Amino acid sequence: MDTALLKRWLPGGILLLLLLASLYLMGVATESSARFGHFYLYFFLFNVLALLGLTALIFRHFLRLWRQYRSRAPGARLTFRLVTLFSLLTLAPVAIVYAFSLQFLQRSIDSWFDVRIERALEDALELGRAALDTRLREALRTTQTMAQALVEIPDEAANISLHQLRSQSGAYELTLMNDRGRIIAFASADPLHILPIRPEGTGLLQLRQGRAYVGLGPASDGNLYIRAVVPVEHLLAKNEPRVLQALYPFPKRLHALAEHVQAAYGQYQELSYLRKPLKFSFTLSLSLVLLLSALAAILAGIEAARRMVTPIGELAKGTRAVAEGRYDTQLPVTGQDDLAFLVQSFNDMTRKLARARDQAQRYQQQLERSRAHLEAILTHISSGVWMVDTQKVLRTTNKAAGHILKTPLDRFVGRPIEDISQAHPHLMPLVETLRSHLQGDQAWHAELTLMNPKRQVLICRGSPLFNPADVPAGHVIAFDDITALIQAQRDAAWGEVARRLAHEIKNPLTPIQLSAERLRHKYLKRMSGKDADLMDRLTHTIIQQVEAMKEMVNAFSEYARAPRMQRQPMNLNEVIQEVLELYRGGSLALHVQLDPALPPMEGDPARLRQVLHNLIKNAQEAMEGRQDAALWLTTRCAPDERCWFAELIVEDNGPGIPEGMLEQLFEPYVTTKPKGTGLGLAIVKRIVEEHGGIIWAEHRTGGGARIVIRFPFDIPPRQHTETETKEAFNES
Repeated sequence: MDTALLKRWLPGGILLLLLLASLYLMGVATESSARFGHFYLYFFLFNVLALLGLTALIFRHFLRLWRQYRSRAPGARLTFRLVTLFSLLTLAPVAIVYAFSLQFLQRSIDSWFDVRIERALEDALELGRAALDTRLREALRTTQTMAQALVEIPDEAANISLHQLRSQSGAYELTLMNDRGRIIAFASADPLHILPIRPEGTGLLQLRQGRAYVGLGPASDGNLYIRAVVPVEHLLAKNEPRVLQALYPFPKRLHALAEHVQAAYGQYQELSYLRKPLKFSFTLSLSLVLLLSALAAILAGIEAARRMVTPIGELAKGTRAVAEGRYDTQLPVTGQDDLAFLVQSFNDMTRKLARARDQAQRYQQQLERSRAHLEAILTHISSGVWMVDTQKVLRTTNKAAGHILKTPLDRFVGRPIEDISQAHPHLMPLVETLRSHLQGDQAWHAELTLMNPKRQVLICRGSPLFNPADVPAGHVIAFDDITALIQAQRDAAWGEVARRLAHEIKNPLTPIQLSAERLRHKYLKRMSGKDADLMDRLTHTIIQQVEAMKEMVNAFSEYARAPRMQRQPMNLNEVIQEVLELYRGGSLALHVQLDPALPPMEGDPARLRQVLHNLIKNAQEAMEGRQDAALWLTTRCAPDERCWFAELIVEDNGPGIPEGMLEQLFEPYVTTKPKGTGLGLAIVKRIVEEHGGIIWAEHRTGGGARIVIRFPFDIPPRQHTETETKEAFNES
């Protein structure tokens, strides 16, 4: 429902409910004076509240109408005349009805109170009382006669006599008892009734005072009985006194008639007492109801006049709305008269204006949706995107571009691309590549290297843009970071090289070693002097070099071999403790700090031992000759609050990692040792990635190297490139 309509009709609806409530209460008052006394206060308050509410509403309407009249608002004069006419037409019939109703009400109340009716009610009440007294006296006299008959009858024969007396007297029940209430004999008209109805305390009290008792009242079975209790004398004075109780049935019809007469007489006396208050209350109620009706009729007249004149005001408002640019204004059309035709014509005009405006807005919205769609694509695409105009000014960039270049680019939008290279010199190769290709009108692509601290390799693709007139409007450039892809390709290539080298070199090594050992065994003992020394030295050199080449070939095979992991639940701290036991007592000082709250993880303990051996061996070789050589091993949860990963940190105080090798440290055949194969850390990285983890190197604060490894607790093992894995772990 319309809020304005609800707000307008709600006060009137509430007042109508109050008016209906007052009418209902008046009917209740007319029906029963007892209920009238209870509801009178509420009735009066309801009517007063409704009267005040209607008066306030009418006053507000008249005040508003007067202001509109003074301000010469459209339709105000016509509304004022209609309201005056409706008020006169309402008050005249209401006054006539009120006069006749008041006269009828006074006469009706007077007709209720007639002297003959009051006298008839008193006679009926007196007649009922006399009839009841007669029956009580007869019952008492009959009971006393039966008591005289029981004087000469002993207690042993009293039961038979009681039955005979009950049949003769028509009593419902006879009970003979002593003065202490012990039953001597009992007779009842109901054979199923085996226990007598005990006498009331009032009857026993009167007997002790020497008086017989008779009265009407209900018994324990719910029926009405005339109860008579009289003393029974005994021939022998030494015997204890006896009491006879007789119950006579009393007709329910007589009792109901007596109660009806009593109730009617009481109501009549109550009405007679409230005669003048009733007249005043009914007169006041009728006056309030008629006044409420008159005010409600005036209010309805105001509303009717307003409805008749409203279309004129609405048309004026609609005209002002169109002048302000609100072309979708539609006025309500009521009726079929000339005014309704004028309103309909106005609606047709605004509908055509709104249609033209909506079409223009649709074109604008389509343009905005296209722009928003493009922005959404640029926001979620993983490639960096630039849009550069013909003046080499950056017009658009996305978040991925800033993420790839590790540089915030929003502040460069609207500025020449040369400003980017001036603020960030490491982006000079990118800007120079763009500058060389933006002169043409053909699609192009190029690969370039950014010499930032991590040495990024980018692939760029560009395409010219044209406006609808086929005039060049700039270029769109997309670029991706392929450093991780190139690294993965390099790792795969080195793995293939290692596999082939291991296969090609290992085949002749064994025959060479066997031949040298055979020559040494067969001819060394036969030679003497310098020839023997020469043979010993040559064969020893051959065997030693073959062993070294075998070690290198085994390293090749280890790097190129497909992973064969034996995953099982394990505790990383226990594996570290087992490995460190082999290095305790040496020249290397071990500092171990293991987190006891580290949860178990899935992994291959043997391959993780190989990781630890390689890292500790590299640290020992790097610190060879140092007197203060020390190694720190630390485990902890990462992040601290959520504990998604087990983090292992290995630090030494050696010479550290040379500049420029930090990112290439885990690549195959990268080593700083003269006799190193460059495969140890590459194998470590392979094993860590087999466990779904990540490894990276850092410079240790205070000098030395720092290797950080993270293993996930609940992530299945995957093959990661170094950059992809590290980014995923850093984000978490």
